[in-house]
Amino acid sequence: MLLPKKAFITKGVGRHKEKLTSFEMALRDAGIAAYNLVKVSSIFPPNCKLISRTNGLKYLSPGQIVHVVMSENATNEPNRLVASATGIAIPKDPDRHGYISEHHSFGQNDTIAGEYAEDLAAYMLATTLGAPFDPDKSYDEQKDIWKISGHTVKTMNNTQTAVGDKSGLWTTVISAVVFAAYQ
Repeated sequence: MLLPKKAFITKGVGRHKEKLTSFEMALRDAGIAAYNLVKVSSIFPPNCKLISRTNGLKYLSPGQIVHVVMSENATNEPNRLVASATGIAIPKDPDRHGYISEHHSFGQNDTIAGEYAEDLAAYMLATTLGAPFDPDKSYDEQKDIWKISGHTVKTMNNTQTAVGDKSGLWTTVISAVVFAAYQ
């Protein structure tokens, strides 16, 4: 069984005349260009610990196959705001799985894109708990936690925005949750 025990968040921006190279530059900025990335769906594993990017990279070797939940977006339109966000919802009970959402948009700033991704992850988790979910009534801004039918859920987001290069170079943004250590 391949079950992640450690994960980290990262994000990056890349600019280049070629779209693919712009994406590569964003991966370099995020510190994950040296790995063979495999996109996976949106489950944050039970008993998985979020660690810093610096510590997470210590578990990886160049060329390694690395599983990620990644959001990406790109534009070559000058001055266009581009956003990429991952939202994470983790139950207080470490034996339960959480959710990771991916959101990418145009025209949304860090706050709007990040909160949307966070709400989406919390909503996905709420549906698995069988809980009704109303983001306008459940959110406690002081503690940054969701109260979902008696369940305490920690939420967060990792958001990268950028303004499209004024000369029309491709501008790519990525946000990722990277699984770094396995059971």
